[in-house]
Amino acid sequence: MPGPPAPTVPPEPTVNIFQLEGPTADPTIQAWPGPQPQPEILAPSPPRETWAGKYEFLLSCLGYCVGLGNIWRFPYLCYRNGGGVFLIPYFIMLLVMGLPLFLMELSLGQYGATGPITVWKCCPLLKGVGVAMLIVSSLVSLYYNVIIAWAFYYLGSSFQSPLPWSCDAPRNAHLCQNTSGSAGWVSASEVFWKEQVLGVKHSSGLRDPGTVQWHLALCLLAAWILIFLCMLKGIRSSGKVVYFTATFPFLVILILIIRGATLDGSLKGIHFYLSSDWSRLRSAQVWSDAASQIFYSLGIGFGGLLSMASYNKFDNNVIRDTLIVTIGNCCTSFFTGFAIFSVLGHMAWKKQVPVGRVADSGPGLAFVAYPEALSLLPGSPFWSILFFLMLFTLGVDTLFGNIEGIITAILDEFPALRDWRRKMILLGVLCASFYLLGLLLVTQGGIFWFILLDTYSTGFGLIIVALVMCLGIAFCYGVNQFCQDIVDMICRCPPWCSHMLDYFRVCWAFFTPCLLLFTLIYTFLDMYSVPLRYGTYKYPAWGTSLGVCMGALTCLQIPLWAAVALCRESGTLSDRFQKAIQPLRSWRTATARDVARDVINVPFTITLTGNDFNALPHESGEV
Repeated sequence: MPGPPAPTVPPEPTVNIFQLEGPTADPTIQAWPGPQPQPEILAPSPPRETWAGKYEFLLSCLGYCVGLGNIWRFPYLCYRNGGGVFLIPYFIMLLVMGLPLFLMELSLGQYGATGPITVWKCCPLLKGVGVAMLIVSSLVSLYYNVIIAWAFYYLGSSFQSPLPWSCDAPRNAHLCQNTSGSAGWVSASEVFWKEQVLGVKHSSGLRDPGTVQWHLALCLLAAWILIFLCMLKGIRSSGKVVYFTATFPFLVILILIIRGATLDGSLKGIHFYLSSDWSRLRSAQVWSDAASQIFYSLGIGFGGLLSMASYNKFDNNVIRDTLIVTIGNCCTSFFTGFAIFSVLGHMAWKKQVPVGRVADSGPGLAFVAYPEALSLLPGSPFWSILFFLMLFTLGVDTLFGNIEGIITAILDEFPALRDWRRKMILLGVLCASFYLLGLLLVTQGGIFWFILLDTYSTGFGLIIVALVMCLGIAFCYGVNQFCQDIVDMICRCPPWCSHMLDYFRVCWAFFTPCLLLFTLIYTFLDMYSVPLRYGTYKYPAWGTSLGVCMGALTCLQIPLWAAVALCRESGTLSDRFQKAIQPLRSWRTATARDVARDVINVPFTITLTGNDFNALPHESGEV
């Protein structure tokens, strides 16, 4: 008769020293042979493309920031806000808002190595900030390429001699007679802009868009085809283009400054540019325009900086790049003002009127003052071709960064679209959609819709996006943790970087949010007291309400996606909030991708048993 079965000894628990996360192994199951399953570990994603050279990112940021806004928007805002007084809030916004927020976007993109939506794995509650950036980029891209179409039309017209907007053209002879004493005198370039390019005289306002200006529609189509072709090449080919687009504008601006300085009355324009009307500082419009221009010229809040920085190497010095790009961009805007206002002073001298009355408000400043300046240069067709080629190239380069932000955001959210054919289809659909929607802006009344989009797409909505982003990083993600992330990226952080980081820490935690909030409140107070105008046309109430809805559409994404993040969690509302502000497991992939280079992969796994953790006889004193 068989005896009782021998007592079984349960197998000893095993520990896999290579298992980073995941459930503890069941002690009743024999481990083998091979690596343990790790269901919590995400599959490694394909290597992300990076810039080919260390200067390509820097020049790409310069090309993205130094764009059409430096040529027509900044001088126009100075003109609209009383001249040189605008420089005061502009540089205050740069130091307290522009520099900190620019560094914040670059650091987020570089550390997370993802686009403007997926990067909020660091704080899922704020995913709506990325969606809001996507909407702002879409609205701006819709009308930004219209400016490129205008430049393209002027470029084609520059191949005529004499230039069609110059006094040498026979049809402009009656405009260029000595009529400086007439209050209603207009320049030939102004007539060319309003009547031949825009056709605005055939429209009465928003309700009367008129017919499509087909010459502009064809230019807009050519511009979107060029954007489509540029986007197919990716960041490596665009990085080569910026070697030209980031340096060529400075040469043309220098020529215009020198030529403008030789014109009669130019000092009058420069004095107006540098003079300060301190009473204008009490207007919220001045501060709102300064904040909007900082966001617009530096590309803050659009998602383009995040996307371009996501292709950086992990150890790139973002503080150095921030200082170079922001200072270079703002200096370009400042010196461009001399070229503009020297010409405006000459125009005021000819008309015998104050400088503030010599040109229409709006983007037409660049297409009125600049063409007239070019018509005064020797060999004007040649210089006109160079200038508008520069304008066209700058616009394409900036819009390329904007569309890259949209594409990167979509591809990071839907990786299945990364296939080349699917990406091409997606890009084609986006460009075609933007073109069809943009046809409204190239009608005879399109300039009225253009001003509406330009005013409200980068107004209070963009300020709210930046405010929530700053508060979220400072108080949800943690300003100290964010600063530590920057130090981790800059492996050998020099002393000056540490001091700058201390300044940015204070700005992120206090000064930048306070100034953003102050600007936002003033903007809302001033929004309904000062009606929107283009020339003598006053926008109707339904038009301004439509503009407010565009800004509200951007802002509503933040609470909407925050509610989605809270609903995905469990527990009480407080527990849901605490979970929704915690970074996801896949957040620090940027660090892992570089650390992985130093890890040696071996075709086996070492599994330790319980005996391996017991003291050896000679270590425990046993003989």
